[in-house]
Amino acid sequence: MTDKALAPIEQKQVLFYDDEITAVLVEEGGQREVYVSLRQLCDLLGVSYQGQIRRVNDDPVLSKQMKGVNITFTPSGSRGGGSQTTNCLPIDYLNGWLFGINAKRVKEEVRERLILYQENCYKVLAEAFREGQLTTDVSFDDLLKQASSDMVEAYQIAQAIMKLARNQIMLEAQLDDHTQTLEDHSRRLETIEADMHQEDRYISENQATQISQAVKAIAIAMGKKTGRNEFGATWGEFYRKFGIAKYRYLPISRFDEAMAWLKEFYQSLTGETPF
Repeated sequence: MTDKALAPIEQKQVLFYDDEITAVLVEEGGQREVYVSLRQLCDLLGVSYQGQIRRVNDDPVLSKQMKGVNITFTPSGSRGGGSQTTNCLPIDYLNGWLFGINAKRVKEEVRERLILYQENCYKVLAEAFREGQLTTDVSFDDLLKQASSDMVEAYQIAQAIMKLARNQIMLEAQLDDHTQTLEDHSRRLETIEADMHQEDRYISENQATQISQAVKAIAIAMGKKTGRNEFGATWGEFYRKFGIAKYRYLPISRFDEAMAWLKEFYQSLTGETPF
């Protein structure tokens, strides 16, 4: 990684299925390149950041491409907000890094997500920074001036609809992020309360993580079928099933019952061996 951190000239939050990935456009030596944060991708994939940094440093190609970039993050459960210098890779080398992670060696609960990233992440990020390229092309502007008024109006309406849809997607993603942050704070408080007063009554931290990962897998599977964000609906079904307001309030005596129900739910959606 270079000593001097690179400063982006553009930053975008790219929605990739249920994840929001930060990508930045950097100009270096007269060339423009899109970079993504390794730490953020490791957090989203559930793999060890330090382990991946060691792997990149050991790679003769990737180690030359890793750079420090100043990226502005919103606060999350695992990091603070604001501008931070973080290790990044150019997206042209993203697949080289992703496919270096053996899907058979990661935890089952993150295997499907890793494969999804390996198949589609590069394309989605690359297209996000090519968006709108035609609208600034001189030849296209000339063609637009020569087009009929009906065609120009149709094009303008289509552009307006695309912009509105994108803004709506970004707004929903931001709301989801804020909701997740609040849930993270709530979970911490619940954990503290359980540790102080009722540690034998409610499920443990490890059991809570298992339930959270199972619900996440179900929500993603449902989302693929419906095309919607199904996290809220899945949690709602879980809460109604077990008569609780928060999953950390699940009595430890019902943990096995809850996991069995979640596994059956997942298998009914996918036909696959759950989690």
